[in-house]
Amino acid sequence: MARRPGNGNGNGNGHRTMGDRMTEVGDKVRGSQAWTAIFRPGSIFRKGYTDSPRNRSYVIMNSLLYHLHPVKVKRHAVKVSYTLCLGGLSFFLFIILTVTGIFLMFFYRPTSAQAWSDIQNLHTGVAFGLLVRNMHRWAAHLMVLSVFLHMARVFYHGAYKPPREFNWVIGVILLTLTLLLSFTGYLLPWDQLALWAVTVGTNMMGYTPVFGTQVKFVLLGGVEIGTDTLLRWYVLHVLFVPFVTVIFMAIHFWRVRKDGGISGPL
Repeated sequence: MARRPGNGNGNGNGHRTMGDRMTEVGDKVRGSQAWTAIFRPGSIFRKGYTDSPRNRSYVIMNSLLYHLHPVKVKRHAVKVSYTLCLGGLSFFLFIILTVTGIFLMFFYRPTSAQAWSDIQNLHTGVAFGLLVRNMHRWAAHLMVLSVFLHMARVFYHGAYKPPREFNWVIGVILLTLTLLLSFTGYLLPWDQLALWAVTVGTNMMGYTPVFGTQVKFVLLGGVEIGTDTLLRWYVLHVLFVPFVTVIFMAIHFWRVRKDGGISGPL
């Protein structure tokens, strides 16, 4: 008596294995309306995805993270030795500063009577307080260094040349904002170093042509250094400057993508 051939699934005797059932369920899920509404065409999670140049382009264009890069990049641009990942490192340090800064905000009060004592209490009375503050401090120093080195790399590789000249200007603005973030954070412990830094900084800004006196008055919150001065620099550090920085970073990333990639000509 001849054996009945299998149906191509399972072990050849007409029975399906657990793996076959899981594959069938997976295909049904990936073909459902809910799944296709979440994952756009060309996604590797879509049913029937095949590796092709068109689908690889879809993956880049339809991904939240991948779309920051152009669909195609030059071979040398993906080498770590070419860019040293300085732009990505700067962004990573900014994320660390944001997370650790939010933690520090829970234990800091921007008043002249309490700022210094809150810093000391953070060191001795808060679990992991000293560690988080040191992470915040060193990340700030490293971000200034990485942004400066990133600008130097872009300059020496000629990546500021057309059509990237606008993004070079955005990068200069981001370097300035990074220095402002570092300077405003330097003042928050409200110790002698901070008081003299505020004095020197506001006096320099007071020499701004035409409206220098008004700028100095706004930054001091009056005619002399006091609690209002600390509050204004605190708002600049935790709200205004980071908000402006995020806007310019978004523009910077968008222009990197539109201008053809993460690095310039050789």
